Amino acid sequence: MGFARTCSVALVGVEGVVVEVQADLEPGVAAFTLVGLPDKSLIESRDRVRAAVVNSGAEWPQKKLTVGLSPASVPKSGSGFDLAVACAVLGAAERLDPRELTDLMMIGELGLDGRVRPVRGVLPAVLAAADAGYRQVVVPERTVAEASLVPGISVLGVRSLRQLIAVLADEPVPEEEDPLEEGRPDPLLAGLLVPGTGVSSGLPRGEHAPDLADVAGQETARRALEVAAAGRHHIFLKGPPGAGKTMLAERLPGLLPSLTPKESLEVTAVHSVAGTLPPGQPLVHRPPYCAPHHSATMASLVGGGSGMPRPGAVSLAHHGVLFMDEAAECSPSVLDALRQPLESGHVVVARAAGMLRMPARFLLALAANPCPCGRHGTTGGGCECRPSSIRRYRSRLSGPLMDRVDLRISVEPVARSELVALGRSAESTATVAARVQAAHERAEARLAGTPWHTNSEVPGHELRTRWQVQTGALAQAERDLECGLLTARGLDRVLRVAWTAADLAGRDRPTREDVNWALELRTGVRRGALTTVGAGGASADLGAHHRETATTRPPGKQG
Repeated sequence: MGFARTCSVALVGVEGVVVEVQADLEPGVAAFTLVGLPDKSLIESRDRVRAAVVNSGAEWPQKKLTVGLSPASVPKSGSGFDLAVACAVLGAAERLDPRELTDLMMIGELGLDGRVRPVRGVLPAVLAAADAGYRQVVVPERTVAEASLVPGISVLGVRSLRQLIAVLADEPVPEEEDPLEEGRPDPLLAGLLVPGTGVSSGLPRGEHAPDLADVAGQETARRALEVAAAGRHHIFLKGPPGAGKTMLAERLPGLLPSLTPKESLEVTAVHSVAGTLPPGQPLVHRPPYCAPHHSATMASLVGGGSGMPRPGAVSLAHHGVLFMDEAAECSPSVLDALRQPLESGHVVVARAAGMLRMPARFLLALAANPCPCGRHGTTGGGCECRPSSIRRYRSRLSGPLMDRVDLRISVEPVARSELVALGRSAESTATVAARVQAAHERAEARLAGTPWHTNSEVPGHELRTRWQVQTGALAQAERDLECGLLTARGLDRVLRVAWTAADLAGRDRPTREDVNWALELRTGVRRGALTTVGAGGASADLGAHHRETATTRPPGKQG
């Protein structure tokens, strides 16, 4: 009788659970039994492992073989257990020393020829191994860079099972030829990407990014975009087709500061599990941008799928931007599913196979037309929609959802003079991003020693008691609260926007003008001018921009 054990990792959502892989050999009729709640792809590993062992030059034991995956109560899926199963079997057959396998963590899929193929979710798997106290990890050669992102872990990348056997048995390591021919795609990378996600993952690709200088006019919307990026405030853009709502939203990720090392690991882990991490890009440094179609289902938005749920769009946009274009065309129940992650920064998905929590702290950008035809309220638009149709169209954005949106901007059609103007260049993304970075650093310095990093995360109680605005600055906001124009949540969000406006202007705390401008951005009612500091140090009257572009009440109930 022979026995050996090693370890691997089971992914539950975006979190890893350490699994002990045990192999037991007993005299009897040759058979291979796999226990421990395996799914279909894991059950098929019996044939993959047997062929890989034989084709690697090792002898397959002709005895009764039982492989157990413990803890047995955790569902296990995927092909990443192949490498651990093969080594446990060889240890039980005494081809390898079982003592050499005990403290090893192994992750990888085996091909029938013995090659080790990469799998998705290597980063969260190695993070789970490090948290459990493991210090040595064996991964496929193609994912060594991703696994090496975890500090304090010794990573061994192998190209084939034959190489791993030689390393563990202290034998000369054979050279494995790379079958990839120059100019041909690498077949081993096929397991890292889910089909159809190559272009829509939302991760930055290449150096080219949309520039804010391409947007003609829209000064009010540009200023609101700057505030949204500086304080991570949710924004709603309403306007007729062709006004530039999508252009503005696509340039919002470029204004956000680069991810911190901790945020980079979190974003990379989510995209590694989802199969949207581009090969050759082991670590994500820029905020992601996810823009699902308006026909997206609730499962695709918040997470789901058969068996254990997988990350949805809200998780793929973690620490980035989630853009819902044509929001009024989305299913109201799908949009309302965003209400919980907007408040908590995570989403809890409950399915029959289990319940899991996935990160979902994103900046929400909504865009919608004012009516079904899109011409309501425009000069010479010729809107033919009935009043009842307009009311039904606007009510698709519910009041509770809109109450969680800080900035509500009317995007008016661009004037001909602005569109065809020559020699007049708007501020670029780099210029605005520098101001956003300075405001972000100012907020971080103020929030040092607290669990919050941006103004949008600070609870309202703290803003009202610990960081107070100037005396009398809240007079108008308090009157709006009394007459029902603001809810208690709305007042807290006005305070957060006011702090962001003060950070952009370089002030120590918000003034009456900051609060009134935050009220104007939320309610659409003009409250007066706000003066802020522009790129060259000159003052810019933001209230003038609002007087030029009158804002209207957004669709949905006011809260």
